[in-house]
Amino acid sequence: MNLISGKVKLDKKTKKLINRLKPGDIGIIDHQDLDEVAAESLLAKKVKAVINTKKFISGKYPTLGPYILLKAGVFLIETNDKDIFNKLKDGDVVYIKNKRIILSNKKVISEGNMLDFKLYKSRYEDAKRNMNIEMEKFIENTVEYIKKEKYTFLWDLNIPETNISFKNKHALIVVRGRDYKKDLYTIKSYIQEKKPILIGVDGGGDAIMEFGLKPNIIIGDMDSISDKCLKSGAEIIVHAYPDGTAPGLERVKKLGLNYKIFAAPGTSEDIAMLLAFEKGADLIVAVGTHSNMIDFLEKGRNGMSSTFLVRLKVGSILVDAKGVSKLYSTNFKMRYIIAIMFSSLLPLFIIGTSSSHIKYFVKALIMKLKLIRGF
Repeated sequence: MNLISGKVKLDKKTKKLINRLKPGDIGIIDHQDLDEVAAESLLAKKVKAVINTKKFISGKYPTLGPYILLKAGVFLIETNDKDIFNKLKDGDVVYIKNKRIILSNKKVISEGNMLDFKLYKSRYEDAKRNMNIEMEKFIENTVEYIKKEKYTFLWDLNIPETNISFKNKHALIVVRGRDYKKDLYTIKSYIQEKKPILIGVDGGGDAIMEFGLKPNIIIGDMDSISDKCLKSGAEIIVHAYPDGTAPGLERVKKLGLNYKIFAAPGTSEDIAMLLAFEKGADLIVAVGTHSNMIDFLEKGRNGMSSTFLVRLKVGSILVDAKGVSKLYSTNFKMRYIIAIMFSSLLPLFIIGTSSSHIKYFVKALIMKLKLIRGF
């Protein structure tokens, strides 16, 4: 096996680690069933290898995250050594050889197992066979929580006031979910024409800024958004638990930013939709949102009661643009361009060959060019 070396960066939260990674780094994570968005983010950082203290794919449900990394040639190691987060620190240079993780002084830090295509495929097939069992559990959990949460979402929400008015306007809610970049690009002309109120759900705020735009509202628990985006001037709404506890509040306070609290069960994208709906938006367009069982299992949730209830409530004005990029091909192939050029030049060619004046003009032009070039 080839020797792999590089500086390590460690974090039990993959989305926090992403911001610190540099090309050629070795990422160390604690992330069971690596999802596609996390895998694509790691790949974008050009990591050389990823060491996981949990299984990249456990067989619980089919996830394509590990496949994305393997296909790109990223080396994947699984280890049961949870203490690796104490043994190493950011910037340490390690070598990976024969499943061993070795420090530069040749001290073996940990050992693991390599995840290759063969092992991934085996677990993926197990996961597909396990889907019916997981689906049954998921449905039961969803129904159980719907019974508990239905009154909250129907009547008992204390929705904060906003500085911006939603009346007679569209609202675009952006979440950093699967294919969010492609979908945003596909609806670019809609954004330019309608100029909707831009709502970034956590890292969705950065996604909006990546497109040269500025979010009007940022909503979430603030765990995957940059300081730059938080300081962009957007209105900040911190998502809190029903009891008022807000994990993201401390960070916003440290930055000295103004904020409002929205206490509600469910996900931040759920309450973003509720905010736009209750404030009178004409249309809600959602990009990158989570809306199926796999999405929720990837987020570590055992049900989707809040999302079901919210979509039931706002569905009359909701357009889910997730996956819209797959409906349209933006690849304008070269043969089409050549065909258009040919069809445009053909009439000129016909006119030119049938007109004595144009023939003389072309001959004169050729003679002049020859004289200039010294022929």
